Amino acid sequence: MLKQSGLILSFCLLTAFFTISGNAQDVSFFRIGTGSTAGTYYPIGTLIASVISNPPGSRACDEGGSCGVPGLIATAQTTRGSIANIKGVNDGDLETGLAQSDMVQAAYAGTGVYKNKKPVPELRVIANLYPEDVHLVVRRGAGIKTIKDLKGKKVSIDVPGSGTRENAKQIMKSYGLSENDINAVSVNADKAVSLMLDDKLDAFFFVAGYPVTAVSELADAGKIDLLPISGDIAQKFVANHKYYSVSNIPAGTYKGLDAVPTLAVSTQWIVNANMDEELVYEITRALWHPRNRHLLDHGHAKGKLIRLETALDGVSTPLHPGAARYYREIGILTD
Repeated sequence: MLKQSGLILSFCLLTAFFTISGNAQDVSFFRIGTGSTAGTYYPIGTLIASVISNPPGSRACDEGGSCGVPGLIATAQTTRGSIANIKGVNDGDLETGLAQSDMVQAAYAGTGVYKNKKPVPELRVIANLYPEDVHLVVRRGAGIKTIKDLKGKKVSIDVPGSGTRENAKQIMKSYGLSENDINAVSVNADKAVSLMLDDKLDAFFFVAGYPVTAVSELADAGKIDLLPISGDIAQKFVANHKYYSVSNIPAGTYKGLDAVPTLAVSTQWIVNANMDEELVYEITRALWHPRNRHLLDHGHAKGKLIRLETALDGVSTPLHPGAARYYREIGILTD
Protein backbone atom coordinates (compact mmCIF):
# COMPACT_ATOMS: atom_id res chain seq x y z
CA MET A 1 0.00 0.00 0.00
CA LEU A 2 2.88 2.35 0.88
CA LYS A 3 4.55 1.61 -2.46
CA GLN A 4 1.28 2.29 -4.30
CA SER A 5 0.86 5.60 -2.48
CA GLY A 6 4.40 6.54 -3.43
CA LEU A 7 3.71 5.85 -7.08
CA ILE A 8 0.54 7.93 -6.97
CA LEU A 9 2.41 10.81 -5.30
CA SER A 10 5.19 10.60 -7.90
CA PHE A 11 2.65 10.69 -10.71
CA CYS A 12 0.91 13.72 -9.17
CA LEU A 13 4.22 15.57 -8.78
CA LEU A 14 5.15 14.69 -12.36
CA THR A 15 1.79 15.92 -13.61
CA ALA A 16 2.15 19.13 -11.60
CA PHE A 17 5.60 19.71 -13.04
CA PHE A 18 4.37 19.32 -16.59
CA THR A 19 1.36 21.55 -15.87
CA ILE A 20 3.62 24.30 -14.55
CA SER A 21 5.97 23.84 -17.47
CA GLY A 22 3.06 23.91 -19.89
CA ASN A 23 3.55 27.63 -20.48
CA ALA A 24 6.71 26.84 -22.39
CA GLN A 25 5.60 23.62 -24.03
CA ASP A 26 2.31 21.74 -24.17
CA VAL A 27 2.44 18.12 -22.99
CA SER A 28 0.56 15.20 -24.52
CA PHE A 29 0.38 11.66 -23.14
CA PHE A 30 0.23 8.96 -25.78
CA ARG A 31 -0.59 5.26 -25.27
CA ILE A 32 0.56 2.46 -27.57
CA GLY A 33 -1.46 -0.74 -27.18
CA THR A 34 0.84 -3.77 -27.28
CA GLY A 35 0.35 -7.30 -25.88
CA SER A 36 1.61 -9.43 -23.01
CA THR A 37 5.03 -8.75 -21.50
CA ALA A 38 6.19 -12.21 -22.63
CA GLY A 39 5.74 -11.35 -26.31
CA THR A 40 7.33 -8.96 -28.79
CA TYR A 41 4.67 -6.25 -28.97
CA TYR A 42 5.41 -4.90 -25.50
CA PRO A 43 9.18 -4.38 -25.90
CA ILE A 44 8.67 -3.04 -29.43
CA GLY A 45 5.93 -0.70 -28.19
CA THR A 46 8.26 0.47 -25.43
CA LEU A 47 11.01 1.02 -28.01
CA ILE A 48 8.74 3.05 -30.31
CA ALA A 49 7.55 5.07 -27.31
CA SER A 50 11.15 6.01 -26.52
CA VAL A 51 11.76 6.98 -30.14
CA ILE A 52 8.76 9.30 -30.52
CA SER A 53 8.79 10.84 -27.02
CA ASN A 54 10.36 14.21 -26.30
CA PRO A 55 9.43 15.35 -22.78
CA PRO A 56 9.79 18.98 -21.73
CA GLY A 57 13.35 19.78 -20.74
CA SER A 58 14.94 17.28 -23.12
CA ARG A 59 18.08 18.30 -24.96
CA ALA A 60 17.61 19.36 -28.57
CA CYS A 61 17.85 16.66 -31.22
CA ASP A 62 20.86 18.27 -32.93
CA GLU A 63 22.62 18.42 -29.56
CA GLY A 64 22.37 14.67 -29.03
CA GLY A 65 19.01 14.77 -27.26
CA SER A 66 15.60 13.38 -28.11
CA CYS A 67 14.46 13.50 -31.73
CA GLY A 68 10.86 12.72 -30.84
CA VAL A 69 7.78 14.93 -30.96
CA PRO A 70 8.18 17.98 -28.69
CA GLY A 71 6.00 17.66 -25.58
CA LEU A 72 4.97 14.06 -26.34
CA ILE A 73 5.27 11.41 -23.64
CA ALA A 74 4.47 8.00 -25.08
CA THR A 75 4.07 4.76 -23.11
CA ALA A 76 3.50 1.11 -24.01
CA GLN A 77 0.35 -0.40 -22.54
CA THR A 78 -0.11 -4.15 -22.09
CA THR A 79 -3.25 -5.56 -23.72
CA ARG A 80 -4.65 -8.86 -24.98
CA GLY A 81 -3.12 -8.24 -28.41
CA SER A 82 -4.16 -7.36 -31.97
CA ILE A 83 -7.94 -7.57 -31.78
CA ALA A 84 -8.01 -5.79 -28.43
CA ASN A 85 -5.75 -3.05 -29.83
CA ILE A 86 -7.96 -2.61 -32.89
CA LYS A 87 -10.96 -2.21 -30.61
CA GLY A 88 -9.08 0.16 -28.29
CA VAL A 89 -8.00 2.39 -31.18
CA ASN A 90 -11.50 2.37 -32.64
CA ASP A 91 -13.16 3.14 -29.29
CA GLY A 92 -10.68 5.84 -28.32
CA ASP A 93 -9.28 3.88 -25.36
CA LEU A 94 -5.84 3.85 -27.03
CA GLU A 95 -4.16 6.52 -29.14
CA THR A 96 -2.40 3.89 -31.25
CA GLY A 97 -1.65 0.18 -31.18
CA LEU A 98 0.25 -2.68 -32.76
CA ALA A 99 -1.67 -5.33 -34.67
CA GLN A 100 -1.18 -8.15 -37.14
CA SER A 101 -1.64 -7.22 -40.79
CA ASP A 102 -4.25 -9.92 -41.36
CA MET A 103 -6.35 -8.72 -38.43
CA VAL A 104 -6.04 -5.07 -39.52
CA GLN A 105 -7.32 -5.72 -43.02
CA ALA A 106 -10.07 -8.07 -41.79
CA ALA A 107 -11.28 -5.43 -39.32
CA TYR A 108 -11.23 -2.65 -41.89
CA ALA A 109 -13.04 -4.66 -44.57
CA GLY A 110 -15.35 -6.66 -42.30
CA THR A 111 -14.01 -9.97 -43.59
CA GLY A 112 -12.44 -13.07 -42.07
CA VAL A 113 -12.82 -13.07 -38.30
CA TYR A 114 -14.75 -9.80 -38.59
CA LYS A 115 -17.27 -11.19 -41.09
CA ASN A 116 -20.00 -11.37 -38.45
CA LYS A 117 -18.81 -8.31 -36.57
CA LYS A 118 -19.13 -4.61 -37.20
CA PRO A 119 -16.25 -3.51 -39.48
CA VAL A 120 -13.81 -0.80 -38.39
CA PRO A 121 -13.75 1.66 -41.33
CA GLU A 122 -11.94 4.35 -39.30
CA LEU A 123 -8.86 2.16 -38.92
CA ARG A 124 -5.70 3.62 -40.46
CA VAL A 125 -2.05 2.56 -40.69
CA ILE A 126 1.07 4.53 -39.78
CA ALA A 127 3.64 1.95 -40.89
CA ASN A 128 4.41 -1.69 -41.51
CA LEU A 129 7.00 -2.69 -38.91
CA TYR A 130 8.37 -6.26 -38.95
CA PRO A 131 7.38 -9.90 -39.58
CA GLU A 132 5.77 -12.04 -36.87
CA ASP A 133 6.38 -15.77 -36.91
CA VAL A 134 4.01 -18.50 -35.80
CA HIS A 135 5.61 -20.34 -32.89
CA LEU A 136 3.95 -23.72 -32.32
CA VAL A 137 5.57 -24.73 -29.06
CA VAL A 138 5.29 -28.36 -27.95
CA ARG A 139 6.35 -29.95 -24.69
CA ARG A 140 9.00 -32.61 -25.00
CA GLY A 141 7.53 -35.96 -24.06
CA ALA A 142 4.00 -35.00 -25.09
CA GLY A 143 4.16 -37.21 -28.19
CA ILE A 144 3.53 -34.39 -30.67
CA LYS A 145 5.45 -34.73 -33.93
CA THR A 146 2.96 -33.21 -36.40
CA ILE A 147 0.12 -30.71 -36.20
CA LYS A 148 -2.41 -33.54 -36.48
CA ASP A 149 -0.90 -34.99 -33.28
CA LEU A 150 -2.45 -32.03 -31.41
CA LYS A 151 -5.73 -33.94 -31.45
CA GLY A 152 -6.79 -34.75 -27.90
CA LYS A 153 -3.90 -32.76 -26.41
CA LYS A 154 -4.07 -29.85 -23.99
CA VAL A 155 -3.29 -26.89 -26.27
CA SER A 156 -3.40 -23.16 -25.56
CA ILE A 157 -4.68 -21.06 -28.46
CA ASP A 158 -4.22 -17.82 -26.47
CA VAL A 159 -6.90 -15.52 -25.08
CA PRO A 160 -9.95 -14.01 -26.83
CA GLY A 161 -8.94 -10.69 -28.38
CA SER A 162 -5.54 -11.89 -29.55
CA GLY A 163 -4.45 -12.30 -33.14
CA THR A 164 -2.67 -15.51 -32.14
CA ARG A 165 -5.99 -17.13 -31.25
CA GLU A 166 -7.42 -16.49 -34.71
CA ASN A 167 -4.21 -17.64 -36.41
CA ALA A 168 -4.21 -20.85 -34.37
CA LYS A 169 -7.78 -21.66 -35.38
CA GLN A 170 -7.07 -20.91 -39.05
CA ILE A 171 -3.95 -23.06 -39.13
CA MET A 172 -5.55 -25.98 -37.28
CA LYS A 173 -8.52 -25.86 -39.64
CA SER A 174 -6.22 -26.21 -42.65
CA TYR A 175 -4.94 -29.44 -41.06
CA GLY A 176 -8.46 -30.72 -40.39
CA LEU A 177 -8.62 -29.81 -36.70
CA SER A 178 -11.02 -27.61 -34.74
CA GLU A 179 -11.23 -26.44 -31.14
CA ASN A 180 -13.42 -29.48 -30.44
CA ASP A 181 -10.60 -31.82 -31.48
CA ILE A 182 -8.21 -30.52 -28.83
CA ASN A 183 -8.44 -29.83 -25.13
CA ALA A 184 -8.41 -26.07 -25.78
CA VAL A 185 -6.94 -23.76 -23.16
CA SER A 186 -7.34 -19.96 -23.27
CA VAL A 187 -4.30 -18.43 -21.58
CA ASN A 188 -1.71 -15.88 -22.66
CA ALA A 189 1.94 -16.70 -23.19
CA ASP A 190 2.93 -15.81 -19.61
CA LYS A 191 0.53 -18.37 -18.19
CA ALA A 192 1.38 -20.90 -20.90
CA VAL A 193 5.02 -20.82 -19.78
CA SER A 194 4.02 -21.58 -16.18
CA LEU A 195 1.80 -24.46 -17.27
CA MET A 196 4.53 -25.87 -19.50
CA LEU A 197 7.10 -25.72 -16.71
CA ASP A 198 4.68 -27.67 -14.50
CA ASP A 199 3.95 -30.23 -17.28
CA LYS A 200 0.29 -29.13 -17.31
CA LEU A 201 0.21 -28.06 -20.98
CA ASP A 202 1.13 -30.01 -24.10
CA ALA A 203 1.44 -27.20 -26.65
CA PHE A 204 0.68 -23.56 -27.33
CA PHE A 205 0.54 -21.20 -30.26
CA PHE A 206 2.23 -17.82 -30.10
CA VAL A 207 2.59 -15.37 -32.99
CA ALA A 208 5.41 -12.91 -32.40
CA GLY A 209 8.70 -11.72 -33.83
CA TYR A 210 11.53 -13.92 -32.65
CA PRO A 211 13.25 -14.13 -30.24
CA VAL A 212 10.33 -14.35 -27.81
CA THR A 213 10.98 -14.28 -24.06
CA ALA A 214 8.36 -16.94 -23.35
CA VAL A 215 9.89 -19.40 -25.80
CA SER A 216 13.46 -18.59 -24.75
CA GLU A 217 12.65 -19.37 -21.12
CA LEU A 218 11.25 -22.78 -22.00
CA ALA A 219 14.06 -23.58 -24.44
CA ASP A 220 16.65 -22.67 -21.82
CA ALA A 221 14.95 -25.14 -19.48
CA GLY A 222 15.09 -27.85 -22.16
CA LYS A 223 11.32 -28.30 -22.00
CA ILE A 224 10.19 -27.72 -25.57
CA ASP A 225 10.52 -28.12 -29.30
CA LEU A 226 9.10 -25.97 -32.09
CA LEU A 227 6.80 -27.82 -34.47
CA PRO A 228 7.38 -27.19 -38.21
CA ILE A 229 4.53 -25.72 -40.24
CA SER A 230 5.49 -26.60 -43.79
CA GLY A 231 4.76 -28.83 -46.76
CA ASP A 232 1.87 -28.91 -49.22
CA ILE A 233 -0.80 -27.99 -46.68
CA ALA A 234 1.16 -24.95 -45.52
CA GLN A 235 1.83 -23.85 -49.11
CA LYS A 236 -1.86 -24.12 -49.96
CA PHE A 237 -2.73 -22.24 -46.78
CA VAL A 238 -0.45 -19.34 -47.77
CA ALA A 239 -1.95 -19.29 -51.27
CA ASN A 240 -5.43 -18.96 -49.77
CA HIS A 241 -4.47 -16.44 -47.07
CA LYS A 242 -2.56 -13.60 -48.70
CA TYR A 243 -1.48 -11.96 -45.45
CA TYR A 244 0.64 -14.96 -44.51
CA SER A 245 4.06 -15.80 -45.89
CA VAL A 246 6.45 -18.72 -45.63
CA SER A 247 9.12 -18.06 -43.00
CA ASN A 248 11.88 -19.71 -41.01
CA ILE A 249 13.06 -19.39 -37.42
CA PRO A 250 16.87 -19.71 -37.66
CA ALA A 251 18.91 -22.29 -35.79
CA GLY A 252 20.24 -20.93 -32.51
CA THR A 253 17.41 -18.45 -32.05
CA TYR A 254 16.38 -20.59 -29.10
CA LYS A 255 18.84 -22.69 -27.09
CA GLY A 256 19.20 -26.21 -28.43
CA LEU A 257 16.68 -25.81 -31.25
CA ASP A 258 17.45 -26.23 -34.96
CA ALA A 259 16.00 -24.08 -37.73
CA VAL A 260 12.22 -24.49 -38.04
CA PRO A 261 10.07 -23.68 -41.09
CA THR A 262 6.90 -21.82 -40.21
CA LEU A 263 4.47 -19.13 -41.35
CA ALA A 264 4.47 -15.39 -40.68
CA VAL A 265 2.28 -12.29 -40.78
CA SER A 266 3.41 -8.67 -40.31
CA THR A 267 3.07 -6.15 -37.50
CA GLN A 268 1.45 -2.84 -38.37
CA TRP A 269 1.23 0.35 -36.32
CA ILE A 270 -2.41 1.49 -36.35
CA VAL A 271 -4.32 4.61 -35.43
CA ASN A 272 -7.83 6.04 -35.73
CA ALA A 273 -8.58 8.14 -38.81
CA ASN A 274 -9.82 10.91 -36.50
CA MET A 275 -6.44 11.49 -34.86
CA ASP A 276 -4.97 14.91 -35.60
CA GLU A 277 -3.15 14.88 -38.94
CA GLU A 278 -0.28 17.05 -37.73
CA LEU A 279 0.37 14.81 -34.72
CA VAL A 280 0.46 11.66 -36.85
CA TYR A 281 2.76 13.42 -39.31
CA GLU A 282 5.12 14.34 -36.47
CA ILE A 283 5.21 10.85 -34.91
CA THR A 284 5.78 9.28 -38.35
CA ARG A 285 8.65 11.67 -38.99
CA ALA A 286 10.07 10.93 -35.53
CA LEU A 287 9.92 7.18 -36.10
CA TRP A 288 12.02 7.49 -39.25
CA HIS A 289 14.33 10.29 -38.08
CA PRO A 290 17.91 9.24 -39.04
CA ARG A 291 19.16 9.96 -35.52
CA ASN A 292 16.66 7.45 -34.10
CA ARG A 293 18.06 4.63 -36.22
CA HIS A 294 20.53 3.59 -33.51
CA LEU A 295 17.69 3.26 -30.98
CA LEU A 296 15.77 0.91 -33.26
CA ASP A 297 18.87 -1.11 -34.13
CA HIS A 298 19.94 -1.63 -30.52
CA GLY A 299 16.62 -1.63 -28.67
CA HIS A 300 15.38 -5.09 -29.75
CA ALA A 301 16.25 -7.77 -32.29
CA LYS A 302 13.11 -6.92 -34.29
CA GLY A 303 13.91 -3.22 -34.13
CA LYS A 304 16.57 -3.82 -36.77
CA LEU A 305 13.79 -4.92 -39.16
CA ILE A 306 11.76 -1.72 -38.67
CA ARG A 307 13.02 0.05 -41.77
CA LEU A 308 11.77 2.91 -43.90
CA GLU A 309 12.20 0.92 -47.12
CA THR A 310 9.61 -1.64 -45.91
CA ALA A 311 7.28 0.84 -44.19
CA LEU A 312 4.57 0.39 -46.82
CA ASP A 313 5.03 -3.33 -47.54
CA GLY A 314 1.79 -5.29 -47.25
CA VAL A 315 -0.23 -2.21 -46.26
CA SER A 316 -3.63 -2.57 -47.92
CA THR A 317 -5.61 -0.69 -45.27
CA PRO A 318 -5.50 3.10 -45.91
CA LEU A 319 -2.66 5.11 -44.44
CA HIS A 320 -3.52 7.90 -42.02
CA PRO A 321 -3.33 11.24 -43.90
CA GLY A 322 -0.56 12.46 -41.57
CA ALA A 323 1.58 9.41 -42.31
CA ALA A 324 0.78 9.58 -46.02
CA ARG A 325 1.90 13.23 -46.09
CA TYR A 326 5.27 12.29 -44.65
CA TYR A 327 5.77 9.41 -47.11
CA ARG A 328 4.87 11.69 -50.03
CA GLU A 329 7.33 14.32 -48.85
CA ILE A 330 10.22 11.87 -48.86
CA GLY A 331 9.14 10.34 -52.17
CA ILE A 332 8.25 6.75 -51.27
CA LEU A 333 4.52 7.29 -51.76
CA THR A 334 3.13 8.66 -55.00
CA ASP A 335 -0.45 9.27 -56.05
